[in-house]
Amino acid sequence: MNKNDQKILINFEEKIGYSFKDRAVLKEALSHSSYANENKVHGAKCNERLEFLGDSVLGLAISSYLFKNLELQEGELTKKRATIVCERSLSQAAKKINMGEFLFLGKGEEATGGRERSSILADAFEAVIGAIYIDGGMEKATEFIQVRLKDIIQASMNGNIFRDHKTELQEILQSIGNGEKIRYELVDEFGPDHDKKFIMEVKFNEKVLGSGQGRTKKEAEQEAAKKAIERFA
Repeated sequence: MNKNDQKILINFEEKIGYSFKDRAVLKEALSHSSYANENKVHGAKCNERLEFLGDSVLGLAISSYLFKNLELQEGELTKKRATIVCERSLSQAAKKINMGEFLFLGKGEEATGGRERSSILADAFEAVIGAIYIDGGMEKATEFIQVRLKDIIQASMNGNIFRDHKTELQEILQSIGNGEKIRYELVDEFGPDHDKKFIMEVKFNEKVLGSGQGRTKKEAEQEAAKKAIERFA
């Protein structure tokens, strides 16, 4: 790891108030797949595995917090968690700490505005949670989550937060009451690694209700759900 990389990581540690015992895991958390692909010869890793882990850690931390602080039934707790653990919330939290400035991106992703892209910021935020969990354990990861998502958690608990399209669609379809499940299906993906696009369809009773395009599958699912909701308006 060169001196410039070390400087970026140290500055990020100061920004979030946590010092890593192993900065290699932090660099991995901040490394987009485009950067890893361009630096394979140097053994660079992308943050996708840490994002996977961080997503689970985040879900557990938020679920535990809501369970302890709200006397609500399972369905209501699930809805509140969905408004917190979503791309829009996470990218908002990432922007508050200027996470985009610290990301390691490939040249193509850099040129197309990757540092401001919500999907990349949200994924990196989850990856950092995963990195803190590995480096410092659940207590430190939970502390980071509660501090960085404090306003969003409070807004959700008070009911003053944006709706998650997938959750909203699920509520609409559940009101129909026939017990069928919603299914999201990937129908196409195209473009280079630094500018990949995904097309997802949302199905109910095997009928396509809407389709959406996004830079991540999650983003495309949200767009598909949004289009489906418009049919019920």
